[in-house]
Amino acid sequence: MRGALVYLLVSIACAVVGQVLLKQGMRVMGPVTLDLPGLPALILRLATSPWVVIGMSLYLGGSLFWLTALSRIDLSLAYPFAGLNYVLILIASYVVFGEALNPMRIAGVLLIALGVSLIARSA
Repeated sequence: MRGALVYLLVSIACAVVGQVLLKQGMRVMGPVTLDLPGLPALILRLATSPWVVIGMSLYLGGSLFWLTALSRIDLSLAYPFAGLNYVLILIASYVVFGEALNPMRIAGVLLIALGVSLIARSA
């Protein structure tokens, strides 16, 4: 279980950092439109954005850690740990991008953290 927990946490860290990098890439790029005529140009812009490429690479790397964890523990135990993504994204969004925190968001992530804690204790 301990080894699987390390794989889960690395997977979660990759996902959170990946999301932060993807968001930064989209901030640099600005609003995009998803329409068929502009799709090739959008794909090219995404593929040449260092922020997006590194963010997606972290996501892929995190997926490998996730799959390794799944090979060692039950999905019903592993998947709730993914809820930590919500908690860490809220914190990272506030710290990195200055996004607003309000009481409802904070209460929501505290409930998620409590749920993850309860499930972890059942392992």
